[in-house]
Amino acid sequence: MSHATGEAYLKRSGLPHLSCAGCGNGIIAGALMRAFEELNIPPEKIVVVPGIGCSGTVNRYLNTNYLHSTHGRALAFATGIKAANPDLHVVAFVGDGDGATIGGNHLIHAARRNMGITVVLVNNYNYGMTGGQASGTTPAEARTSTTLMGNPERGFDLCALITAAGGNYVARETAVAGPRLQKRLKEALQNPGFSLLEVMSPCTTLFGPRNGMKNPRLMLRWLREKALTEAKYNEMEDPQSQGYFRVGVFADKTNPSFSQRYETMRQRILDAAGGK
Repeated sequence: MSHATGEAYLKRSGLPHLSCAGCGNGIIAGALMRAFEELNIPPEKIVVVPGIGCSGTVNRYLNTNYLHSTHGRALAFATGIKAANPDLHVVAFVGDGDGATIGGNHLIHAARRNMGITVVLVNNYNYGMTGGQASGTTPAEARTSTTLMGNPERGFDLCALITAAGGNYVARETAVAGPRLQKRLKEALQNPGFSLLEVMSPCTTLFGPRNGMKNPRLMLRWLREKALTEAKYNEMEDPQSQGYFRVGVFADKTNPSFSQRYETMRQRILDAAGGK
C-alpha cells in the first residue's frame, strides 16, 4: 500500500478550494499529486494545462508549472508544449465540455498524432460551471438546463473514440475508485504516447439534482453502482441503455510517440545530409 501524500505538489496558498460539496475534482487532483510523488517526477518537469470550467481551477492547488488555457483549447496548448520540449511531463486536466465537446477536435487529433500527453478528463456529464447545459457526454434522456425534458442525443463513448483515434493508453475510472484511480494515473503518466484517463465524476449541484440525486451521497452511490468491470459489463444485455458503463483499461500500447517519430525522421535527414 502506497503512503504517498502528494504534499510536495500541493500549493497550500490555493486553499480553501472552490469546488462544490461532493465534487470529484479534489479527489482526482489529490490522486494526480500522489501519482507524481510515486513516480518521483520533479515538479519543475511537469506542466499542467487546465482549460476553462470547474476542472480548470486545478492550477490553484498545484505546485508545478502550469498554463491556464482558453476554453476548449487545452489540448492545442499541451501539444505545442510537448512538441517544443519533449522532456516535460505534460498533463491536460480538462472537463467533458472543455475536452470533448468544444475541444473534441483537438482531443481526436492529439490522439491521432500520439502526442506524449496525459489527458485527465473529468466527466461530470454537463457544463457544470456555466449553468449545467448538455455536453457531448450527457447520457441519452438525462436532464440538464438545456434538455429539460431529457436529452434526445447520445453521449460520446470517449474511450472507444480515442482508442479508434490511435491513443496509446485509454482507461476509465470513477472519482470513487480510490487506489485504482491513482494506479491508472501512474500508468497513463508512464506511457510514452497519448494517454487518456476519463474519470466519471459527480456534479452534485446541477446534474445530480436534475436527475433524481438530491445530495452528493446519492450521486456517489450512483457512480459506484453504474461502474462495471469488463466481465460484468459483458454479462449484461444492453447495459448502456440502463446507464451502466465499463471501467478499466481499454488500450495499453507502446507505439512510438509523435516526439519519438519526429526525432527519428530528423536524425535520418541529418544522416543523409552528412553522407553527401
